[in-house]
Amino acid sequence: MTAAVPLCAIVPPYVLDRLAEAGHEPAVRSLALDTAHRAARLTAPPPTGGHPAPSRVIADDGHSQRLPGRTVRTEGQAPVSDQSVNHAYDGLGATFALYADVYGRRSIDDQGLRLDATVHYGQDYDNAFWNGQRMVFGDGDGQIFGDFTACIDVIGHELTHGVTQFTAGLQYQDQPGALNESVSDVFGSLVKQYALHQDSADADWLIGAGLLAPGVQGVALRSLKAPGTAYDDPQLGKDPQPAHMRDYVNTAEDNGGVHINSGIPNHAFYLLATALGGPAWERAGRIWYDALTGRRLPADADFTAFARATVAAAKARYPDQTSVADTVTASWAQVGVSPG
Repeated sequence: MTAAVPLCAIVPPYVLDRLAEAGHEPAVRSLALDTAHRAARLTAPPPTGGHPAPSRVIADDGHSQRLPGRTVRTEGQAPVSDQSVNHAYDGLGATFALYADVYGRRSIDDQGLRLDATVHYGQDYDNAFWNGQRMVFGDGDGQIFGDFTACIDVIGHELTHGVTQFTAGLQYQDQPGALNESVSDVFGSLVKQYALHQDSADADWLIGAGLLAPGVQGVALRSLKAPGTAYDDPQLGKDPQPAHMRDYVNTAEDNGGVHINSGIPNHAFYLLATALGGPAWERAGRIWYDALTGRRLPADADFTAFARATVAAAKARYPDQTSVADTVTASWAQVGVSPG
């Protein structure tokens, strides 16, 4: 059996908690489902690999809660009339492409893992998650959240939890958990940037842009460029992410603030990518990828340990360009983390 993997959902629990406390019924149901998913993950068997090229299987759950659902599109088949199916298919492919083309990784486990996804999960389900074996997408409630398949960075984020699962295995608690979330935000953003052929200066650096329903006061779930500014809405509250260690949030909620304090390493990556310039998936992305997959990062790594790993990765990857490692160090320093 595989090791237990935490529920890695794109919408933080504190957001759904606030909506549920205000009587928003879809949030109440979504929280109950998320609780059930956490329990179910403890006995999930490990997925099997074997595919050198993308191999995607999209299923439709028909608004039930019976995974995996009915298969409606497989690798190589033409688009169907259901755009949620097509968006999921394309997002899985875009994530595969970033990891394969840029980092030479054969799917998220590096052994050609088939990419499975289920759409139309539950009734107005306000989340999307990686359950250790497949992506699962809700349709959103139409009042606060829209269709979760529509954001390619959300898909990249969730599948990157699988990459972390098969590499560093960062614990989902406190700073290691915030790093787990941050790595997913970083590569989720890179999936979108790579698909759109954007340089770091042209990217929006948002996670979930377009996910919030019309009328909600916000632009996304999170911002790597400006943590804490993604939304400020009477129903959602204000984006609580800090961008610097001086504002680090000590909390028992959200597994010690894994979706909150991830803003700090998120911003460090943004600073590095924009300082280095060019496509962020190149030098900055390679450094983060090397740190994550280098087999030297402990599962309980805190921000300082990860910062050290990225500096070491920069030195190893670019031994003749000392300015790159210096820029990595400076980027962490700007968010209050010293790799020294």
